[in-house]
Amino acid sequence: MEIVEIRAMDGPNIYSPKSIIKMTVDVKELENVATREIPGFNKALLSYLPGLSDHKCCFNRPGGFLIRLEEGTYFPHVLEHVAIELLNLSGQDINFGKARRLKGSVYNVVFRYEEKNSALRAASMAVELLEAILDGIPINIEAWIFKLREIAESSHLGPSTQAIVDEVKKMGIPITRIGEGSFLIFGYGASQKRIQATISQNTGCLSVDIACDKMLTKELLSICGIPVPYGKIVHTEAEAVKAAQNIGYPVVVKPQNGNQGKGVSLNLKKNHEVVNAFNLAKTYSHKIMVERQIRGRHYRVLVVNGRFCCAAERIPAHVIGDGVSSITQLVDMVNQDPLRGEYHEKALTKIKIDPIVKNVLARSGYTLDSVPPKGKFVVLRENGNLSTGGTAMDVTDEVCLENKHLAEKVAKVIGLDIAGIDITIEHISIPLEKSRGAVIEVNAAPGIRMHLYPSIGKSRPAAKAIAHMLFAQGPPTFPLVAVTGTNGKTTTVRMLNHILTTSGLKVGMTCTDGVYINNHCIKTGDRSGPESARMVLLDPTVEAAVFEVARGGLIRSGLAYEKADVGIITNITEDHLGLDGIQTLEDLAFVKSLVAEQVINTGYAVLNADDPKTMEVVKRLKGQVIFFSLQEENLILRKHLSQGGRGVYVKNSVIYLEQQGKIQSLVKVKDLPCTLKGRARHNLQNALAATAGAWGLNISSKVIAKALKEFHCDGKQNPGRMNIISLEDITIMLDYGHNVKSLEAIINTGKLLRPLRMVGVIGSPGDRRNQDIITLGSVAGKGFHRLIIKEDENLRGRSPGEVASLLAKGALEAGLKRDKIDIILKEEEAITESLANAVEGDLVIIFYENYEKSLKSINSAMAGIKRALVLPV
Repeated sequence: MEIVEIRAMDGPNIYSPKSIIKMTVDVKELENVATREIPGFNKALLSYLPGLSDHKCCFNRPGGFLIRLEEGTYFPHVLEHVAIELLNLSGQDINFGKARRLKGSVYNVVFRYEEKNSALRAASMAVELLEAILDGIPINIEAWIFKLREIAESSHLGPSTQAIVDEVKKMGIPITRIGEGSFLIFGYGASQKRIQATISQNTGCLSVDIACDKMLTKELLSICGIPVPYGKIVHTEAEAVKAAQNIGYPVVVKPQNGNQGKGVSLNLKKNHEVVNAFNLAKTYSHKIMVERQIRGRHYRVLVVNGRFCCAAERIPAHVIGDGVSSITQLVDMVNQDPLRGEYHEKALTKIKIDPIVKNVLARSGYTLDSVPPKGKFVVLRENGNLSTGGTAMDVTDEVCLENKHLAEKVAKVIGLDIAGIDITIEHISIPLEKSRGAVIEVNAAPGIRMHLYPSIGKSRPAAKAIAHMLFAQGPPTFPLVAVTGTNGKTTTVRMLNHILTTSGLKVGMTCTDGVYINNHCIKTGDRSGPESARMVLLDPTVEAAVFEVARGGLIRSGLAYEKADVGIITNITEDHLGLDGIQTLEDLAFVKSLVAEQVINTGYAVLNADDPKTMEVVKRLKGQVIFFSLQEENLILRKHLSQGGRGVYVKNSVIYLEQQGKIQSLVKVKDLPCTLKGRARHNLQNALAATAGAWGLNISSKVIAKALKEFHCDGKQNPGRMNIISLEDITIMLDYGHNVKSLEAIINTGKLLRPLRMVGVIGSPGDRRNQDIITLGSVAGKGFHRLIIKEDENLRGRSPGEVASLLAKGALEAGLKRDKIDIILKEEEAITESLANAVEGDLVIIFYENYEKSLKSINSAMAGIKRALVLPV
């Protein structure tokens, strides 16, 4: 077997509305080999992965896959289940997968995942395992599972961040993770909020710097009358000892800018303890603090957006003796708790034995080999950080009003919107000013595990408080429209862009000629895929988005967003068949349907009632639909309207909106420049689609009508789509049409302009089927009086002249005379030829491959033959 490609699809895709791994694999000689045909294979597979016996498979009951193995199933199917089982054994919960033939012995194997990096590795492991079984090579499956678990745990968001993510998801707000860390973007465009761990975009850099500088924090708090422990900065062992003696034992030694309790030593009572603690702290910072030890319990108070949120008592890492086990053994037993992880990936952290633990034990008269009496509470650290193995007890309801206000004041003094305030005090119910307690530290990016998962007491909504601070007004509004279909996508997208811009929004748009932000092109080229869409979604200036969604991007990478407000399918006709496993119009409808399916509950799918394949799409939809039609009496439209649905249609050359018996005229067709007073029927359809999409966004009919009246098919608003250039004696039309329906639409429009003669410059992408290219030539042969056949610069696997010959064959079969057909392979030379030999009254229609080069060729040709430009339409 050979892995051709493994890729993760992070968003909705044609296989699943959730993230999947797609592995393209060539099974080669195993193409038609069933598992039962290989002696011992099934037994060996199940010995490694006995859990496969519980997979339901197509029988929808445990043991279903086992039946398939015994009957004899094929290797792509086995790969799917093996990858899923590997992930399940590593701690994920996966039950979805598919295996589909792409071509010959090449298959796509897909399966869902919870954590991407481990899932990518599981895909390749599945192939390695099957090959090892076939070759009789033993493998250490336990080591593989451990590796997958290790990868997943290192890549997962920590509990604090994940809890915030979960709360934001409940609000229906999309989430984007950037990189492998905890940097997250909630929402899209100008509505987005950013957070890293528990530092939000509103957290000031200066405030974080203050909180990280423990001495500066203490000085600020002290100035504001907030009790803090007295302390000094020291640089040498001698200075540390002298400071401790001046302050008076017991003391604390810690790094000035440390975190998570690292390098902190408490309750030091002797000079040599201070020296040891100094050297330990020095491994974390060159500035060391010595300060007075404050007696009492250790508390963490969380303040969010200036208000007290919750509080927990932090209990230092400890073990309880059983009279039999050593302290090392007791630590190992505690660390077996499944809630404890290596770092911050779980609710608690494993206790790690280090010099601090040894020092604390030594002060209590213990070593790691000591066996504490049964029931003896042995403290391993004197600070209660969860990150060093501590636990927590919720005390939110015990915090007195004075201490709540004090915590809020501390957060304001430091300037943090999210603050974790460490207080040591006799009890949190006693006002700090009436006790000998103090504020020990203020933490930017405080962990909230202790509030979410206290070992004792209630879980508190710390994550919810942060999520609602970020979105105090509720989920933001961000209009998002996606447009797909065979023809008309780009024009419809541009129309919607203009409508949304006219409504006063800054719009991000992607289409086949670039990425646009507020009508400024920031990236040129075909940008109809998900990467370009993400560029728009993450731009903080964008207030609405309109995306062209091409077939190729849908198949390869899925969608860049979770749900759109409106999903439009302009039409589904023959193009790209035979590519990427898409053989029929039904296959194409299935792929395009994704755009209409991934719409929010209150949104709309916009469909073409005049398209025969529309009902194929409707069957897959659960939400609301707006139909559009050129015919008022379209049966699909009429039935939909009779059921209270929305519809957009043309009647007596006027566009109407109708819902629940309410009919509203929008605009006269003759007033829409893009339709050439109704002659360009395909652009009228595009205008209907755009109107329906805008209506689905609740944009006012006045704005829609105004925008459509202003929209022209020219080089500024709709470059490369039915652009008309009028010269003294001939007319040029420039268009991107490259399939049968698009050519027919342009030819029909051209005829209605009543030229004396129509000249076509045509080509075809080389990756189309031979018969499709011939049919395209036939359409051109019937529609044009003279034909110049060119070829694309990118031949897509064809030999030079091959595509041109197929087009010429089609034109000849359609009845066009041989002397009316010229083959000029280079696009620039073909354009020059068409214009040089044009006669008065000609309409020259150029179907280009490269818009900019075609314009340049037209201008060069005009200069060469000295024809004057009269009027760009």
